[in-house]
Amino acid sequence: MRRPSKDSSHKLSADSQRLLTLAQALGQASSRIEERSWERALDLQLQKLLKTGHQDTVDGALNALFSLDLNAYDILMDSVEAVSESDTITVDGPNGAEQYDVLLVAAPILAWTRFSIASGQIPSDILNTLSAHFSAHLLADNTHMAMSSMLFSIDQLPRTHAEAYTKTHKLAQAALKGVAVKTDAKAPDTAPFLADTRYLVAAVVAPAGGPMFRWQMPAAQLHQAEERRLALEQWRNQAMPTVSRLLPGCGIELLLPEAYYMACREADKQIRPISIRAAVHYLTHSLDCEPAELRAVIAGFGEESADGQIDEYRVAFTRRAETDVVYGVVWPLYGQEDEEGTPPEGPLAGGLAELLQPRTPVEEIVEHLSAAGVTMVKKLGERYVAEYCDDCGAPLFADPAGELVHAEMPADAPTGTEHFH
Repeated sequence: MRRPSKDSSHKLSADSQRLLTLAQALGQASSRIEERSWERALDLQLQKLLKTGHQDTVDGALNALFSLDLNAYDILMDSVEAVSESDTITVDGPNGAEQYDVLLVAAPILAWTRFSIASGQIPSDILNTLSAHFSAHLLADNTHMAMSSMLFSIDQLPRTHAEAYTKTHKLAQAALKGVAVKTDAKAPDTAPFLADTRYLVAAVVAPAGGPMFRWQMPAAQLHQAEERRLALEQWRNQAMPTVSRLLPGCGIELLLPEAYYMACREADKQIRPISIRAAVHYLTHSLDCEPAELRAVIAGFGEESADGQIDEYRVAFTRRAETDVVYGVVWPLYGQEDEEGTPPEGPLAGGLAELLQPRTPVEEIVEHLSAAGVTMVKKLGERYVAEYCDDCGAPLFADPAGELVHAEMPADAPTGTEHFH
């Protein structure tokens, strides 16, 4: 489902109002020519604001449109994401001015373990190896790329569109100059989880209008889906041994590197079922029990003022014959998802039956619990306000009686990762 941005003023500035007006005009355009005209005007306004770090101005327009015009809100959100992760830049070359298209790309890594999932600086030899595989198996000919020397957790990624804009242009300049990217400033610590996502982030630069990825090249265009699949297969085969050195002791799955925001959203969705499996694996080993001896309690949570809107489901685990919640997993809803479910998107989404009868998030959670061996599942019909522990900030989970409680492993359980995902 849609999410408004946070912490912006109720009174719109002149620049925020201009963004609002341009987004609405783009939504009301009656031809592609008119659409492109409004799109260029909107992009220029966003570039000016993001380059100067005026994120609050963008957030003000987004918040206003969220309550006024959802179609224009979606248009503005798509535009600000596009402007912050891509650009066309002009560079002085030996033959005069040359134009290049720039795209910020994220390569998600799904990881799960009972131990610690690493993040932070990437040793130079590993960075060079990953950069070489990235270019060789994913990128089109005549492209340049520069990869950040940081393996990011989700809370170490750029937090705003303005920060993403800065990251895009910094990496793009390094790619064009063929120089190493300077080490990022010390990143904030990240909490340990049983299953989490790590990201390689790079900028890809190509001659303006030219292909960036291998599946865009002229010889591949008629069978681009197969070329995309082969590129992912090669990336997984060649990069996996090197990524494993970065994440020792972890199970790993590499997703297709894509445009920054698309890749992050896809990783957010794909880590959810892995979190369920990792939780069941952890509990069966820590409690010395079988999956069938566990019970799962699923409850929907949202903000107090959200008029019944569910933002996430929280899955509490207990022993089958007991009521104490020993562990919990959060299943957030993203994009256009809601409690009724949304049809799969894109050409690889599945058959007609899936399009007509999409699974709800609860059905999907139950399916993954069942696949992990948990057969006793209780679904609570009440919607809860998302509450957190005042002391440690951990989410509270609904027990079988519907009471919100802190998840606590038994005192005699082996120590290990105790945070929640």
